[in-house]
Amino acid sequence: MTAQEISADARHNVALAVSGGIACYKAVEILRGLQRAGCIVRVAMTPRACEFVQPLTFRAISGSHVVVDDYAPDNPDPIAHITFSQSVDLLLVAPATANIIAKFANGIADDFLSSTYLASTAPVLIAPAMNTSMWEHPATQRNLAQLRADGVSIIEPDAGEMACGTFGPGRLSEPERIVNAALELLRTGRADQDLSGEKLLITVGATREEIDPVRFISNRSSGRMGFAVAAAARRRGAEVRIVAGTTTSVPPSGCEVIRVQSAAEMHEAVFQNLGWATIFVAAAAVADYRPSTRAGEKIKKTDEQIILTLERTADILSDVAAARSNGMLLVGFAAETADAIQNARAKLDGKKLDLVVANDVTLAGAGFDTDTNIVTLVSRDRHDATELPLMSKADAAQRILDEVVRLRQVSRQATTAQS
Repeated sequence: MTAQEISADARHNVALAVSGGIACYKAVEILRGLQRAGCIVRVAMTPRACEFVQPLTFRAISGSHVVVDDYAPDNPDPIAHITFSQSVDLLLVAPATANIIAKFANGIADDFLSSTYLASTAPVLIAPAMNTSMWEHPATQRNLAQLRADGVSIIEPDAGEMACGTFGPGRLSEPERIVNAALELLRTGRADQDLSGEKLLITVGATREEIDPVRFISNRSSGRMGFAVAAAARRRGAEVRIVAGTTTSVPPSGCEVIRVQSAAEMHEAVFQNLGWATIFVAAAAVADYRPSTRAGEKIKKTDEQIILTLERTADILSDVAAARSNGMLLVGFAAETADAIQNARAKLDGKKLDLVVANDVTLAGAGFDTDTNIVTLVSRDRHDATELPLMSKADAAQRILDEVVRLRQVSRQATTAQS
């Protein structure tokens, strides 16, 4: 649902609440996006938020008084936490800090925003933003679980570089995505849950094929791209199971993770869970070959040369394609060093996939263990490939899932036409 389609409906009243974090400046873009969609927006801020962006900025754009303290002399409404919260169609909190999330989850009302939350009769959507360690802390995850149980919709943060210089989940999701989620919640009562009901099984990371007890054959895959797809799918409403080989990045919260080491173990884990899945994504860098024999003891450095004989491993994606049923969508990845699109098309046709995500790992910013990627989407029903520019892996994951959602819609339309 686009902003233009939403704006044709009755104008909605939205309360935009801004809590104190470095991502406050993005709330200005969120405000403008809501206004472009036809929403009437009033803004509330915590005192700490005012240290990052002045209330005057939001007042100039919204055309309304910005509430920070309903007891302040300049506040025209002395019980604003009641009238403000109960006269809107949606309470949107962006960014939502760990502190305000904890207050909401535990019913603390010691400032205007937390009092407004308790008094609100409208749907609530929060977009968290915080340091990765804070986001992953059990207390924060416990508070988020409580809010979900209370009916609060959550746009989980993206993975990427933080203001503090660390990498991981915790960065405020992009303003456009937050606006779209808010509009979808206003329209349907659900926030950007276009994968709701889907069960996504994804392979991630590298496999290790042992030569002897201390050596193995592997590759440089970090698992970042696969984890980004898993996290994005979870945020968009899918149930997610991850079959992970060796990774150097942290799995997203809210997903079941099954750890494996070799290609054979990954194959077994995939087929143990395949009957559960409606979407299968093969993002792992699976070894194509393994040693035909494994030495029982460490191979000593004695001879000038040794000969290592390799044998093919099972082709997980081909075997899944042969076994799929009930409209399962299949997505493959093709990491190439030359002719990426041509090789992706061959993979798409040869394995009868729905989508292949191709990338040339020799390009700057698109190699292994980076936070960015340059991918091309090759779909079964489109003649032209969709080449995407350099972007974060979190953003690339969203674009990949956009295509998955489109393919699901095409599949449903075809099924309807046949019935």
